Amino acid sequence: MRRCIVPWHPDEVAVYSTEVLVLGSGIAGLYTALRASEILEVTVLTKKEIPESNTKHAQGGIAVALDEDDSPSLHYEDTLQAGAGLCDWEAVRALVEDGPRRVEELIRMGTNFDQHDGQLALTKEAAHSRRRILHAHGDATGGEIERTLVEQTLKNPRISVREGHFVLDLLQNAQGEIIGALSFHEKSQRFEVHLARAVVLSTGGMGQLYRYTTNPEVATGDGIAAAYRAGAELMDMEFVQFHPTALAIPGAPRFLVSEAVRGEGALLRNSQGQRFMESVPGQELAPRDIVARAIWQEQTHGPVYLDFRPLGEEKTLNRFPMIYQTCLEYGIDVLKDLLPVAPAAHYLMGGIRTSIQGRTNLPYLYACGECACNGVHGANRLASNSLLDGLVFGARIVEDILEMSRPMPSLSDLNGYEKGKNGIGLDSNGNSNSDSEIGERYPLQRSELQALMWEYVGIVREEEGLKQALIQLDEWKQRYVPGRRTEELELENLLTVGYCVTKAAYARLESRGGHYRSDYPEINDACWQKHSVQERSTDHVRTVPVSRVD
Repeated sequence: MRRCIVPWHPDEVAVYSTEVLVLGSGIAGLYTALRASEILEVTVLTKKEIPESNTKHAQGGIAVALDEDDSPSLHYEDTLQAGAGLCDWEAVRALVEDGPRRVEELIRMGTNFDQHDGQLALTKEAAHSRRRILHAHGDATGGEIERTLVEQTLKNPRISVREGHFVLDLLQNAQGEIIGALSFHEKSQRFEVHLARAVVLSTGGMGQLYRYTTNPEVATGDGIAAAYRAGAELMDMEFVQFHPTALAIPGAPRFLVSEAVRGEGALLRNSQGQRFMESVPGQELAPRDIVARAIWQEQTHGPVYLDFRPLGEEKTLNRFPMIYQTCLEYGIDVLKDLLPVAPAAHYLMGGIRTSIQGRTNLPYLYACGECACNGVHGANRLASNSLLDGLVFGARIVEDILEMSRPMPSLSDLNGYEKGKNGIGLDSNGNSNSDSEIGERYPLQRSELQALMWEYVGIVREEEGLKQALIQLDEWKQRYVPGRRTEELELENLLTVGYCVTKAAYARLESRGGHYRSDYPEINDACWQKHSVQERSTDHVRTVPVSRVD
């Protein structure tokens, strides 16, 4: 596997310095940037325009124990239960106890959550024992939070935002410490080096790895892949959450149909119009992995539908205006008609391994949000905990950064750099070694990778399929060399992340949460109540204990 995603020459790049470099502009990245900017200078790099992230597309809401009938302890228990034995207790405790303060900060910034009779309106989602989900504009919570954070970021004089910058690789000194990142601006075809005392990865997930996903086009695992190339440990990469209910109309994108719809009373029906979740504990509000597999099984007999009619017209239009309008655009009036739904890749529970302070195994590299994994979600994330995750652990990262003492790095610190010498990833003739070996560029398409992952590393997995996937992924990794187009760079990162997901799924010989093996259909606590860990320097998956310290 290549050490650098593309070759480059340090003498031919623009060089910038900042105290804190934040990569990504979703809730985790922007909140971290805003907190850090209270004391430090911050630069935010984002691949597209600043609002474009998974956060913007989040519908259901943000889970937090604010109601007098609720408590952080109840939220804690629900999170552990959903996580299927792999949650690290200390991380969950941090999430539920820090959460109320972080959400109150969002409100002070100007986030307008929905209210009822002058109080914050709360709804219930799958596997929650209480109504604790805050929402905004009915079903546009993520958009409202992103609006607030973008507004606050753009008017902050201590934050510099650079849009349209694809992060290629993390930069290290001779001691392996992270000193910044290399980015590429496709429009100008220019490389940029951004040096920093601390780098925070908040680049989101990798839903585009799959044929069907609720994620936007930008969710291509770029930060995870860059961290892996640099030597960061990845954890629990086999645990991919498939949301049970995405719009399933031929030719239409897999638009997310929020879990809150079922929380308010919508029912799942099979092709015969019959309910099929009645005998399952929790019924339509069972954990996501259980509902997704139930739908998957029912689809072998015909389509599955979501029935909005029990909600009634007033609740549907007031709580879910965006979903209602989107379905109308595809010719379905959910007030009258059953809505065809199917599972789609939604969220990665795994990611870059971190402590609860966001530290990785690489000095001065932090990670938070969906690209990170500190064990808070275990094997299956509890609904609406993701937005809270970005806030809580972003704040903890800033606390840790403020305690460190480190001089500003310079370009001369870059490992392997000598002014006037060969570029990074270039041979003595100034050519890429991988290019000289490969010759003609291999014509791999993203759709080929997505189809492979959906078929063999999707909702249901088994040994032979995983073996086939690993063989094909290894061949593609050897033959595919990206150019300088964003789509090609994204495909290289998806290949890297896809290989890591598949390798971890092949290694885990049990079924737990978002990882289901038809050849090992039961949970095996004796052997597998452990986290999986992998890194670039070795080609095997090792395990580490789940933290039971609270």
